[in-house]
Amino acid sequence: MPGDVLSCCARATYDKFFDERQARRDAREYERKGLDPAARWMLGVARDQGLNGATALEGGGGVGAIQIELIKSGAARSTIVEMSGGYDSEAARLAREAGVEQRIQRRIGNFSSTDVEPADIVVLHRVVCCYPDYAGLLEAAADRAHRLLVFTHPPGNVLGRVFVAVVNAWMRLTRNTLRVFAHPPAALAEAVRRHGLELAAERTRGFWRGLAFVRR
Repeated sequence: MPGDVLSCCARATYDKFFDERQARRDAREYERKGLDPAARWMLGVARDQGLNGATALEGGGGVGAIQIELIKSGAARSTIVEMSGGYDSEAARLAREAGVEQRIQRRIGNFSSTDVEPADIVVLHRVVCCYPDYAGLLEAAADRAHRLLVFTHPPGNVLGRVFVAVVNAWMRLTRNTLRVFAHPPAALAEAVRRHGLELAAERTRGFWRGLAFVRR
């Protein structure tokens, strides 16, 4: 399965699956095509909220493509919390070639539990589906978002359930402990609202749906 679909909270399993080879594939894809459609939507939402001088934080940032684009669009600096060290080399190269390497910090760890400073903008792209404890993840993200939290998730319909069933069946067949989840979108939104943010934008087309919340 493609690496942009899967991830997991188990560090050892994550490192094994999301390795340097996957990072090279992701980097080439970004260099050829730029951000994927859902990530472009997230960038657009952040631009609408104003990026000049903003700080950004991303959980599961991979090779750092979204953070590069946020900085190129006006953000001052960013931090990425990524569970796999396999992305570091390609992420450093991309940031260096974009001229933003001094403005992006990378941390290795679980976004829910890693001690990291809050930021104006918090981003989670294709990450919520990887956490069985989605509430804990989103609560941690909401608490760290001064202005905006934007994230993507699989649809809460038949397509989402089929996606989960197929991916997890394949993982069991290959004896991989990675698992994905299609959490109810209403429950995702409620987890964020409880922490003082309100819905500002939605992405309702494509496989990766999106929700954006702003601080009241």
